Amino acid sequence: MQTFSRLLTTFTPHNYALRLALDRPGRSFRGTVTITGTVQHAGSLSLHAKDLTITQATIDDKPATYSHHEHDELRLTQPGLTAGEHTVQINFTGTITNAMTGLYPCYYQHNGATCELLATQFESHHAREVFPCIDEPSAKARFDVTLITEPGVVVLGNMPIAKQTEQDGALTTTFHTTPVMSSYLLAWVVGDLHKQTAHTKQGVEVNVWATPAQPASSLGFALDIATRCIDFYNDYFGIPYPLPKCDHVALPDFSSGAMENWGLITYREIALLAGPRSSLETKRYVATVICHELAHQWFGNLVTMAWWDDLWLNESFATLMEYVAVDALEPDWNIWRDFASNEAVMAMRRDSLDGVQPVHLPVNHPDEISTLFDGAIVYAKGAKLMRMLQHYIGDDAFRRGLTDYFTTHAYHNTSGADLWRALGTSSGKDIAGFMNTWISQPGLPLVTITSSEHGAQLSQQQFFIGPYTPSQRLWPIPLASTTPQLPQVFDTKQLTTSLTTPFFINNEDTSYVITHYPDSFMTARLTEIADGTASEITRLQFLNEQILLAKAGITSLAKLLPVLRAYQHETNQTVWSMISLAISELRRLVEDDPAAQPHTEQQLRQVVRTIIRPQFERLGLTPHDNESDNDRILRGTITSLALYSDLPNVRQAAHRMYTSTPLAALDPELRASLIANEVRYFDAAVDTLLDHYAAETDSEIQGDLASGLTAATNPQVITTILDAMTHSQVIRPQDVFRWFAYLMRNHASRQLTWQWLQDNWAWVDATFGGDKSLDTFPRYSANSLATATQLQQYRQFFAPHQTNPSLARAITIGQAEIEGRIDYIKRDGPAVRQALDEFTTAATS
Repeated sequence: MQTFSRLLTTFTPHNYALRLALDRPGRSFRGTVTITGTVQHAGSLSLHAKDLTITQATIDDKPATYSHHEHDELRLTQPGLTAGEHTVQINFTGTITNAMTGLYPCYYQHNGATCELLATQFESHHAREVFPCIDEPSAKARFDVTLITEPGVVVLGNMPIAKQTEQDGALTTTFHTTPVMSSYLLAWVVGDLHKQTAHTKQGVEVNVWATPAQPASSLGFALDIATRCIDFYNDYFGIPYPLPKCDHVALPDFSSGAMENWGLITYREIALLAGPRSSLETKRYVATVICHELAHQWFGNLVTMAWWDDLWLNESFATLMEYVAVDALEPDWNIWRDFASNEAVMAMRRDSLDGVQPVHLPVNHPDEISTLFDGAIVYAKGAKLMRMLQHYIGDDAFRRGLTDYFTTHAYHNTSGADLWRALGTSSGKDIAGFMNTWISQPGLPLVTITSSEHGAQLSQQQFFIGPYTPSQRLWPIPLASTTPQLPQVFDTKQLTTSLTTPFFINNEDTSYVITHYPDSFMTARLTEIADGTASEITRLQFLNEQILLAKAGITSLAKLLPVLRAYQHETNQTVWSMISLAISELRRLVEDDPAAQPHTEQQLRQVVRTIIRPQFERLGLTPHDNESDNDRILRGTITSLALYSDLPNVRQAAHRMYTSTPLAALDPELRASLIANEVRYFDAAVDTLLDHYAAETDSEIQGDLASGLTAATNPQVITTILDAMTHSQVIRPQDVFRWFAYLMRNHASRQLTWQWLQDNWAWVDATFGGDKSLDTFPRYSANSLATATQLQQYRQFFAPHQTNPSLARAITIGQAEIEGRIDYIKRDGPAVRQALDEFTTAATS
């Protein structure tokens, strides 16, 4: 693969003075950037510039010759140019596009009119689309920004406003100088916005902003979380938040979930706004996103990775810290259960595929940068490894190491070695030797325990689902055992013990490993689960492992049926999310198994009815007085399963609830399931619901409509929805990924959706080709396709795209994932059908 040179080797910027005039109606901008810095080699220097028209360039006020080269390089030369300090000035113009990178418009409806605001998204390498710069994370500099805009708008930047004047129909806003920072963290938002304000204990001004389409009542929850979170991080890290203000802005159009721009954090509306009627799940989501982005103000902004191959330094720690912070701010939420059910599960599923990337991945080509943002690996797995490390050295040593890390490297760039050095000093352990294996190797270990009358033996090997090439990889696994007779770390191929009674490792899911236990250990664990003595995290962790072991062919999916019986009286909503996942795996196998008969799914529905009946009878469809948050959320999960399983009278009761209640007034924990019930079983007016979706300003209701509508089984309805996906007036481009994923997950709409992707790839590539989420489409496709014909279509369709660095890995892994699913359906289908026969026979006898 062709590599590229880093331009910091030619020129080191120290300060940018950027003056930018924004012509929103004309979809253009013009600007002047004056850069002071150090030329490294006599004769020339290079900057990044993409899709910009350069009108003039000077070095030290003398004309310079400029030329464009591959990889967005703008090369400036001048006779007699010496190495050393110089001032570069460039005049340029550019275009405002809808790509949701660089500088772009956001659209929203207010009082019957279409309105706009302008926003930026510069991560990972999109600052070059707005002004010439060294667009690399190590090229830290100070920024003096002046924006010239239309009058009557709010103008936000990284720093507070230093001066603002209005003259000749233009508003000129000059911001205070930023700290030394990377170009990808620069940001501004311009438009009609309203806010709520608070202050931290140290006087930092915290603002939450939204468009006029959003009510003031949707801002307060985020403001409270953001303010308290900064106070928490100030104490936890021992380093105060370094800026005078912190803005949080909800954008109507935003490709990412959120972006940690220093002092001006931008979000999708659904990731920031939560009102009095928002669901508890939405509030938890908003809180974790805010705490994630605020963690970046230290991890990533104050101290920044030297290059994108250490992106995990930003994202793994921010993902861990979002849970640390939320647990401190809202202890009643028991957020570590969500960590076990979300991050661990996501990481293990992705990490079990041969060819998956490691946490630390070298980057040799610009287009590869987008592939680094793999949520399951760099975010979820990385966070799981950091949580493992936190337990391994203890929280006190962990915090001391972080404080030393921030103090030593503030306003500079680092690599993983710098972090390991700080944590090694604080803990007295060889952290580099321990952690480098985990972040440099792909995959995760499987520990198999065998037992006899003479003792137990542990062995480790890499865990795979689907086709794979055998590996000899080993990991230093913290065993976190329930017995003190095992070592703290298992780093050899095998370990022999004299233990003859059941024991368990990875206690409370504090390590990163899958364990295959012998039957006697399984019996002991299931007894603990059934009698309620196993912890909630243990209960969901155990079920997750059984699902993965079955998908790998080490056990059978049929064994999930007796395992699920142990969970019949489960009352915890997080554990039920894992039970629901297990049921989904059984459902997918039955739906995709060509040998399954029509009665097979009816048998599965009977199984589900048996499992959920105690909880449905306890909870019902309507909330009870003074019920717990757990029960409110659990009702949503149980109702969804009750509707699928056709628990007697539930579909009709749900229909009556839906038709007698305005959409916005429906229980937010049930709303998506109630809409799905109407679409599937009661011929809901889909066109009307799509119109409602397009006009809706509440992102949570929009999400529920998307979830409900994509449950459709009628081909005409599915086609109507697919047609809407290319019309931004109905479904915004930022939301297409969600609709596509939901439709692919639905067996009834999968083939039509897969065909839609093939037919509309030109539109997909044009709309998302510059975005770091383009590989979402091959990944989501591979998550669902399950037949030999679909595998062949996948190979043929994506073959021409294998040369695209941003897609190649996702396509290769996707093929293996589909192959593995086909094999596992063939392998487990007969056993599951037999187990369902036995279950239903026993139930009726």
